[in-house]
Amino acid sequence: MGINDESNIEANLQIGPTDAGMVRIYVEGPGLEVPMDFEPDEAEEIAEEIRASAARARAIARKKR
Repeated sequence: MGINDESNIEANLQIGPTDAGMVRIYVEGPGLEVPMDFEPDEAEEIAEEIRASAARARAIARKKR
């Protein structure tokens, strides 16, 4: 499965700080639990990548109109 492949899998996403000073991204779905811990600096880099991807997705959507 690639980034452009659609999926019918539903999952819950939780993001928050841990008591160890990490940022946890936790994905839970049918038969799946994925806790991913990141240093705060890494989490900020991920947030920047998400924002940049959102901007690119908006640009693509505008071109398709």
